[in-house]
Amino acid sequence: MQSFSVAWAEEDVARVLDRVASVRLPMSPEGAGWSLGCDVDFLERMRRHWLDRYDWRAAVERLNAWPQFIAEIEGLPIHFTKVEGEGARRPLLLTHGWPGSHYEFYGIVEALAFPSRSGGSPDDAFDLIIPSLPGYGFSGKPTQPIGQRETARLWNMLMTEVLGYPHYLAQGGDWGSIVTSWLGVDHRASVRAIHLNMLPFRSTEPPRDEAEAAWMQQAAMNQGMYGAYAGLQMTKPQSLAMATADDPLGQAAWIVERFHDWADLAGREVDDVFGMDHLLTNIMIYVMTGSFASSLWYYNGLIREGIGGLSSQRCKTPTAYAAFPGDALLPPPLRARAELSYAIDRWTPMPRGGHFAAMEEPALFVDDVRDWARDAWGRSCPPSGS
Repeated sequence: MQSFSVAWAEEDVARVLDRVASVRLPMSPEGAGWSLGCDVDFLERMRRHWLDRYDWRAAVERLNAWPQFIAEIEGLPIHFTKVEGEGARRPLLLTHGWPGSHYEFYGIVEALAFPSRSGGSPDDAFDLIIPSLPGYGFSGKPTQPIGQRETARLWNMLMTEVLGYPHYLAQGGDWGSIVTSWLGVDHRASVRAIHLNMLPFRSTEPPRDEAEAAWMQQAAMNQGMYGAYAGLQMTKPQSLAMATADDPLGQAAWIVERFHDWADLAGREVDDVFGMDHLLTNIMIYVMTGSFASSLWYYNGLIREGIGGLSSQRCKTPTAYAAFPGDALLPPPLRARAELSYAIDRWTPMPRGGHFAAMEEPALFVDDVRDWARDAWGRSCPPSGS
């Protein structure tokens, strides 16, 4: 395990900004807005901010605000942030998704690791471990696509063998929810409980009443409306990688469209919810590490592992779910439906918030994780076969 700091060379950033400035944006049908993809007017506004107001040196400073490390696990360098909290020092593994990064949790690190700084109790503190998924950000790029179950195995090695935690808690959304679910299935001897803000394991059992039928119909409609990107990235990721190669603005358009479509905007602009600087730093992580292409491979990794596994498994590890109502990609299911696939022992209906819970509603997210962990950490881990 070696210490790590983000360092972007001035000439590399200058080249990226030159590329951003030189791209000629395509025509867009009059009044299209976001209805046909990324809004060209928003993208032009993002470009002007990127070129004229975005402070990339300040972004590097923020990325280096917490201790970071690289650990080589079975030949693959894994980047992670590790913050040792005050007080109880309970280990909590936080796993991001696409098109996010480890940076999506940076706004809640202090509240979770040092609650007394904002009037909370030191007993609610965590040791935070926030890795970058394989092929994402500052982690190494695998030579072949790997999937979420394999990532869960690597994460358990990171926690138990590299960092020496015999037991830990785990949280995730988007890809992080699938990785965390597999941790709950395959590594119950180490994982005391999991917390999710997306429920990826979904039973194929037919609907048992009208409410379940209505939810399944709505979920299918949402997937049809917002899920086309996933079919491309699962089957032909290299075509998209080549289409956007050496095109930071094109990559930004593909990424920011997800933030727009999956967040609970409530009539606001996407940068009003996340902040333009935050969106750009997340994009810069992809651009500066050349990981846009390798992050797409992770979708093919799901196919290689067998997408049917998401419907054939039941996670027996105690599971908490924070139901953010504005998640357009995967709307919250009914609890009875979720219990077909998870051992649900905590269910929190949230008043607002969407797919990117930790960024959209950090206070709600932090409060729920704290409340969940008070009971979850005291449990003993059952034998993995029970």
